[in-house]
Amino acid sequence: MSRSAHPAGPRHADVLSEGHYAAPPADLNALDQKVWAQTVGRDADGVVTVGGVDVKRLAEEFGTPAYILDEADFRARARAWRTAFGAGADVFYAGKAFLSRAVVRWLHEEGLNLDVCSGGELATALLAGMPAERIAFHGNNKSTEEITRAVEAGVGRIVLDSFQEIVRVAHVARSLGKRQKVQIRITVGVEAHTHEFIATAHEDQKFGIPLAGGQAAEAVRRALQLDGLELIGIHSHIGSQIFDMSGFEVAAHRVVGLLKDIRDEHGVELPEIDLGGGLGIAYTGDDDPREPHEIAKALTEIVTRECEGARLRTPRISVEPGRAIVGPTAFTLYEVGTVKPLEGLRTYVSVDGGMSDNIRTALYDAEYSVALVSRTSDAQPMLARVVGKHCESGDIVVKDAFLPADLAPGDLIAVPATGAYCRSMASNYNHALRPPVVAVHDGEARVIVRRETEEDLLRLDVG
Repeated sequence: MSRSAHPAGPRHADVLSEGHYAAPPADLNALDQKVWAQTVGRDADGVVTVGGVDVKRLAEEFGTPAYILDEADFRARARAWRTAFGAGADVFYAGKAFLSRAVVRWLHEEGLNLDVCSGGELATALLAGMPAERIAFHGNNKSTEEITRAVEAGVGRIVLDSFQEIVRVAHVARSLGKRQKVQIRITVGVEAHTHEFIATAHEDQKFGIPLAGGQAAEAVRRALQLDGLELIGIHSHIGSQIFDMSGFEVAAHRVVGLLKDIRDEHGVELPEIDLGGGLGIAYTGDDDPREPHEIAKALTEIVTRECEGARLRTPRISVEPGRAIVGPTAFTLYEVGTVKPLEGLRTYVSVDGGMSDNIRTALYDAEYSVALVSRTSDAQPMLARVVGKHCESGDIVVKDAFLPADLAPGDLIAVPATGAYCRSMASNYNHALRPPVVAVHDGEARVIVRRETEEDLLRLDVG
């Protein structure tokens, strides 16, 4: 498969047609460290372990399906991003990827800031003790209630996404006797090489204020005139699951051009530039993501070069990794229920979860890896499709993969790189109960988000 075939989806990508598959791996028992959390391995009996705990014990204690999160890996990735950008930049973890009170505490302890995009995410952040000044509040349609809560709490910045929101935030801030720090999110006309539903910097989409036609310049003019706002920077986000830095280079060039125009017209040099997130991770062995230090070096050089060319002071850079931190740290543990061979096609392997715990395959045509984790096997590889238990033909978890031909009901299999967006986007389709998130660290496992119960589900149904 071409390296341009991103797991976010094959839009524009040069991919092999349906029915053509890569050769099976030489060793079905091997675990590709590109896609598994750092502490994952097999013990002497061939059972997969994470953080010193084997998956059989995890299944017995917490049930399946379950999201298993490697706390040491999460913390290490958070530190790597913080270290890569250093004291002269800000790293905001994108909470939409996955957020819980435990995660907020880890971020606080590791020195990262937090980006939220809803009242619920903000409430979680504040309840878990994240200092409000280290929170950025995003969203394309923030309610007055959400804005009020954010301003009252003293969030470090609100990212303005529309002309209406400029007025709305200014009005709330004035009514509370405050001056709120804000950034303006602009769309720079850069279409990242990714799936169309998560490419966010071309003009024909819901986020931001277009740079084209002078709209972004007008938004800046209005924000600078309103007493309730302190405009501190420009925000740009070009998409998600991106491997190629060229899009960031074009975006930075256009953002810096706007900063120059602001200086020339208003005599103001804005102190910050936020380049968003969207850096990709490895979902399969074919993916080749960049390390945080490579990304930091590239982005810093791009912004510095553009500012020197425009004779501007280099602003403070912010980035917003979410998937790049939490995505690789977790896997979803399933129990096999049904194995259905279709002669001449493939074998369908049904698990006890599905699109209710991982909608990304159905939504984005995302690609994942999968492995038998409760034992090893010397059986021949079989072409398999891992599917869920929901009443929907599109209920696919892993579209095409090789698993041992002796796979049987009761076996445990795991899908790696499910830390980002799987629990966040989980649903109760078919009245499924959303799985727990279990954090594992130094031989201990604990629930950080408990499994839903039927009582939880029925409590909302007031009849």
